[in-house]
Amino acid sequence: MSGVEGSDVVARPEAGVDPRPRQGGAARASKAAFRLRFLSVLVLFVLVFVFFSVTKSSFFTSSDIDALLTGASILWMVSIGLTFVMLAGGFDLSLGSLLALAGIALGHLMVGSGVPFGFAIAITLLFGLALGAGVNGVLIGKMGLPFLVVTLGTLTLYGGLVDLWSKSATTEILNPSLTALAFNHALGVPIPVWIMIGVFLAALYLQRSTYFGRDVYAVGGSADAARLSGVRVSRTLIAVYGIAGLLAALAGVLQDARIGAASPLVGSTVIFDAAAAVLLGGTSFAGGIGGVGGTAIGVLFLATLQQGLSVSGVQDYWQQIITGAILVVVVLLDRIQREGLASIGIRPRSHGARSKPEIRASSSPSP
Repeated sequence: MSGVEGSDVVARPEAGVDPRPRQGGAARASKAAFRLRFLSVLVLFVLVFVFFSVTKSSFFTSSDIDALLTGASILWMVSIGLTFVMLAGGFDLSLGSLLALAGIALGHLMVGSGVPFGFAIAITLLFGLALGAGVNGVLIGKMGLPFLVVTLGTLTLYGGLVDLWSKSATTEILNPSLTALAFNHALGVPIPVWIMIGVFLAALYLQRSTYFGRDVYAVGGSADAARLSGVRVSRTLIAVYGIAGLLAALAGVLQDARIGAASPLVGSTVIFDAAAAVLLGGTSFAGGIGGVGGTAIGVLFLATLQQGLSVSGVQDYWQQIITGAILVVVVLLDRIQREGLASIGIRPRSHGARSKPEIRASSSPSP
């Protein structure tokens, strides 16, 4: 779904009334199919985790589990932000570049300008929120431009700004508070994991318990029907791209904390991993179906698979090949579940009717 033009209807639905249009049998069947995909990925995640735990003694250790979860924290943030965008029927190709740009901004604030740790992080998060909402959100939600064109443009724009601002060089950040953010524990749990839990619970609350969450589903299902039901479509689209920008900036902060530096080389492939995780979790490219719960399982599945392959000595390029193959497969499954086998050129034969013999007109004999 591209951006939506036109003014928003101001009227709000009464409390307790879902603004989304009522769903027919096809929509219910589609939701059931996506729930089945979520459960399938959950079972697959458990099987992969058990397989590597049994076959690799070094996999199921506290240090390796900590490494798995903290390593997944960056993908976790980007994927949850992307989930809101996809639920609203959009996509954001620029999140990887925005992650890198936020990391460079944090490095300049802390190293170049001497801004205290807490203020530097707050400014960086607001920076990501402003870019997500003020650039992508406004261009797509307010001006009605196609989301693929806009986010492809901002992908290139932010990437150029990263190289310009960093001069294509990595800036080391020697700050004990930033290091503690990545590697310290609280109550025996790594701090990045606590951040992951907090972000997930906040996103789950927004999705399931607020008018905003209902509006996101309504816009993803049908922007025109949502507008007629009183949903502020433009505001909703601006908000989801703002959330995605905010969480991409948070991922940039965690990335800087993990490597102790602001690097222009990070984030180039994270959007593809995030798309695979979101689709694996049952969120549809068409919008209106899915949620952050499925995305969390998708992220954990990919992180477990990649960690297990690393422990097994599999080269990085094979991990990229496997992740790319997973992305292609889940996109294919998404289309089949939405539109049926006919959408990919496969037309099942009807068993009820017999095919009639073909009757060919005989040619007249030659004189």
